[in-house]
Amino acid sequence: MIGSIATVGYGLAAIGPGIGMGILVGKTQESLARQPELAGPLRVNMFIGIALIEALALIGLAAGFVF
Repeated sequence: MIGSIATVGYGLAAIGPGIGMGILVGKTQESLARQPELAGPLRVNMFIGIALIEALALIGLAAGFVF
């Protein structure tokens, strides 16, 4: 085998944020269906949550290169 185990580690590290982002967007859509008048604040909170989740994926990518 040629390569680094870090690539496998990053692949596994990307699973968690992917699942988290899917749950976040799904629950936001569910809450928008229940209360459409809160679309603005829910959308802002969803984007903040997506940014934080994406930061976890980028930290996993950086850790793969560092170690």
